[in-house]
Amino acid sequence: MTDIQWLDAEAVDRDAPAPRGKPCEACGTPIEPLDKFCPACGTTNPDFQSPALSTSASQAPPPQVIDAEVVGPASTAPIREVPEQKHFGCETCGAEVATDPDQRSYICPFCDSTYVVELPARDTGRQQPEFVIGFAIPPEEAQAKFKAWLAANDWYRPGDLQTAAVLDKMKGVYLPFWSFSMRADSNWQASIGEHWYRTETYTTTDSKGNTTTHTRQVQETEWYPLAGRHHHYYSGYLVSGSKGLPQDQALRVQPYQLPALKRYAAYFLAGWFAEEYSVDREQALAISQHEFYRREQQNIASFLPGDTHRSLIVSTDFSHVNSDLCLLPMYIASYKYHDKLYRFLMNGQTGRMAGDKPVSSQRIAILVGVIVAVIVLILLIVAVVNAR
Repeated sequence: MTDIQWLDAEAVDRDAPAPRGKPCEACGTPIEPLDKFCPACGTTNPDFQSPALSTSASQAPPPQVIDAEVVGPASTAPIREVPEQKHFGCETCGAEVATDPDQRSYICPFCDSTYVVELPARDTGRQQPEFVIGFAIPPEEAQAKFKAWLAANDWYRPGDLQTAAVLDKMKGVYLPFWSFSMRADSNWQASIGEHWYRTETYTTTDSKGNTTTHTRQVQETEWYPLAGRHHHYYSGYLVSGSKGLPQDQALRVQPYQLPALKRYAAYFLAGWFAEEYSVDREQALAISQHEFYRREQQNIASFLPGDTHRSLIVSTDFSHVNSDLCLLPMYIASYKYHDKLYRFLMNGQTGRMAGDKPVSSQRIAILVGVIVAVIVLILLIVAVVNAR
């Protein structure tokens, strides 16, 4: 397991009401009145109400009017609901993204394709998200980070790359991720090796024909079969629910700080793109179980006695499977240069970045030519010195 504090899916009250917090002044993540600090960035909540104060407030007498100001418990602001959204489907990568209804044109943030069609308004029958993490990186900061990343190692970047046009392609998107927790029960068998050492005597002969006797320790390994059972509870592995963002790409900007998960509410999506999941639960479950089986093999291998082992065979059954559909924040910039697709990703919570950018083949060729010329010059100097 990693050193991240993962959220235990079984420990969450699934019938809890949606949060009614106000956005954090620093990062925009909704903060509930009983949160002393923002769960995403740690900023102090100016509206923090301790449980004792909340209880006292509920038992306080009706408000009194003093100097035309009402003194009493503050009213709770209503939740901002998101208006009806338009849905687009990309015919190139298969992504389905929801956006504001006044969006007239659309370019897919995953593959920079304009081959998108508006999907008819319908009940998709898809599972609704259960948890969400708000954007902690504002768009202006994300743009600045992307610009600095794009300009890094500027010497090998093509001179005709239009940086401004590339920056305009970056979008903040709520991406669907599946999170699973399950118990693994395994039967295993392996050959266990125990090392032991014997003393070996050998002789050596020098150039004059003299022989010398020596001793040395030689390692031997005794093998014996062993079998047993192992069980472990796994959780916290996020599987991308987007066909536009394959799992290997999604892993490049993880981890997310899952303790900041909040119950999903529609107002989180206001002003942002949000993708419908296109990888269903069963597909994601197979990916998650494959990863948990790999971890189970590692855990059993580290658990085995002896000095070494070989021929480890593990048979695993998974049970008590729980799943959560989460929307997680991501900044994506996909652009094409010389008909090749490049993609930049930024974790919208932690700011972790990953991506690929074009390089100038001409500048690389010049650099290689300079290096070769320097090497040839050094060899010529060495040859001249030796000739003297």
